[in-house]
Amino acid sequence: MSQIPVPTRPAPKKRTYRKNQPLFALIGKMKLWPSRRGILHGIRSMEVNGDHALVSTHCGKTFLVRNSRTSRASRWLRNKQYVAPCPQCAVPEWKVQKYRGTTFRKKSGAVLRPEGGAEA
Repeated sequence: MSQIPVPTRPAPKKRTYRKNQPLFALIGKMKLWPSRRGILHGIRSMEVNGDHALVSTHCGKTFLVRNSRTSRASRWLRNKQYVAPCPQCAVPEWKVQKYRGTTFRKKSGAVLRPEGGAEA
């Protein structure tokens, strides 16, 4: 009896980015926002206006954020600190898995470009 080979999926690709990226570049790439309570929101749109941006989430919240490499949101995105995804935003499980599999390194990895292609 010959066995039929079962197709297997390749292991998920590791994504590595440089560590201290501007916040707008992180948000533009990941489309996620960690709230102060630890809820991970999905981002619908981001309007950049100089050093500030107006961010709207899928659950209808809108807030003004400042571009910073060392802000709470930047640190939480890099260190993957969150409690749970937002139920109203309905962040898909594949996006959370992709977010968990992303690593940040100081001396290697892709450099993220800000939204719109402008230099920060």
